[in-house]
Amino acid sequence: MTQPFDPVASQHTFNAIMKNQTSINRRGFLKTTLCAGAALTLPSFIPASVLGQNAPSNRINIGLIGMGLMMGGHQQAMTGRPDTQVLAVCDVVRERREKAKAHVEAVYASKKASGAYKGCEAYNEFERVMEREDIDAVMVITPDHWHTPISVAAMRSGKDVYVQKPMTLTIREGRIMSNVARQYGAVLQVGSQQRSERAFRRACEIVRNGWIGKVHTIYTQLGEFPPPATLPEQPIPEGFDYDRWLGPTPYYPYNENRVRGDYGGGWRCFWDYGSRKNGDWGAHHFDIIQWALGMDDSGPVEFIPKGYPGTEFQTHIYANGAKVLRNHPTRNGQMIQFIGTEGEVLVSRDDRLETTPAELKTRPLGAGDVHLYESRNHEDNWIQCVKSRQTPICTAEIGHRTATICHLSGIAERLKRPLKWDPAKEEILHDAEASRWMDRPRRAPYTYI
Repeated sequence: MTQPFDPVASQHTFNAIMKNQTSINRRGFLKTTLCAGAALTLPSFIPASVLGQNAPSNRINIGLIGMGLMMGGHQQAMTGRPDTQVLAVCDVVRERREKAKAHVEAVYASKKASGAYKGCEAYNEFERVMEREDIDAVMVITPDHWHTPISVAAMRSGKDVYVQKPMTLTIREGRIMSNVARQYGAVLQVGSQQRSERAFRRACEIVRNGWIGKVHTIYTQLGEFPPPATLPEQPIPEGFDYDRWLGPTPYYPYNENRVRGDYGGGWRCFWDYGSRKNGDWGAHHFDIIQWALGMDDSGPVEFIPKGYPGTEFQTHIYANGAKVLRNHPTRNGQMIQFIGTEGEVLVSRDDRLETTPAELKTRPLGAGDVHLYESRNHEDNWIQCVKSRQTPICTAEIGHRTATICHLSGIAERLKRPLKWDPAKEEILHDAEASRWMDRPRRAPYTYI
């Protein structure tokens, strides 16, 4: 029988893990050690299935955390790979985690001659996943306010991380996430999957190589959410750990529209859990703009909210004068439009790419041109980097810099005034009130990061 969760005992376990933590990957160490002595100690009759690339000892054991709408594709990808094994699922909704467990076991059972499989555990508390030494990596696909606490706990327990975008809820969380990833040598991939799509990479290479001249204006389409609403209290459904869902955020009475995770809004409408549309589509498109401008380790210097005198569209500005306008109409409804002194690039999902002049779309890159990191599958890029210990296409530092744009845009919107930002020092300039929003208070007992 599963024992009740003991938060005090769990904290002691984390303290012990952190005290003995090193930057080396546990399974990587074992794999290296075994391989080094294999020629001398292993008998010749061991079958290839035991020693091959996808042998059980070489599989990446995965924990899936947050089994809502966004996890569906990730779950399918992880259970469909021969080199990964899902050992745990975690969600604060009992029905959802039990359904996920049953699905994982059904997939694996279908691949066994016996037609039976039992080997996936379902947890309410993410800490239970972190305590398991047999789990190598986790996917954190929760609402934004849980990204950092779970990801940091995972990295400190020796696990690699795939975390949904935007990477964080606050700017301070991003700096912590990036520092922890570096300290523990974790492979962290932010789910900004547009970096792994051909059209977006090609658009960024065209911009980075100066083929449209100096870029001065960028339009991007994010859409809008309805404003946050005051919701009446409803009974908490049985099997839903609502207090844990709220976690470090302020307490509000339960209402189903507060916790919904669908694309129409739900929790994404509320400032308590994210940066609204800036953290939704903005996290995708601002990320591509950063990549195109070569600003992955920096960012804009000014943020102006929509409606401020003389500002029709939410705007952020880079030190070189390039301006990004949110929800300015784009040609042909494209998601992003880069405008330069000598041409334009327009790009969207579904491999939609337009250029002016038209020949830029097919011009081959030369040996001396900028060739950007090529990933054709975002999840596969992460898994391959977990194996090789190489750097994934969207690291914690990249995710932090993109999320910072989302958060600063939101702060400017809420305060209804422009903000000056120093991306080198990571400071809001000359505005003490705005600076306090670089982090947020955390509700007890969910105060850990």
